[in-house]
Amino acid sequence: MFTFNKKYLYFTLILFLIEICIAIFLNDSFIRPFMGDILVVILISCFVRAFLNIHSSIIALSVLAFSCIIENFQYFHFVNKLGLQNNKILAVALGSIFDWKDIIAYTISIIILFKYNIQHI
Repeated sequence: MFTFNKKYLYFTLILFLIEICIAIFLNDSFIRPFMGDILVVILISCFVRAFLNIHSSIIALSVLAFSCIIENFQYFHFVNKLGLQNNKILAVALGSIFDWKDIIAYTISIIILFKYNIQHI
């Protein structure tokens, strides 16, 4: 079950750098909020694949579920209830505003992962 796959770790690092660039250099209404959410789900999937040898569809669906749970935490203002709103890193990672478009972006990510079968990248 546990493994180390350099290929997926490299994909994770590349996607992470892209996400950082998006966060630092873009402040638009499409790429940062929507494409960033699509890429972060793929990033998380690659990260899991770097360390676990589990079928790609199980990882993809698990990451989708995880992402939707985090989004639901935003609906209930979980960051504020835990008193973490002043912690920049956790506040950004967990988010603070619920948006159905985010769930659509996460679902698009999973469709991309299934379409291109991330297991064979």
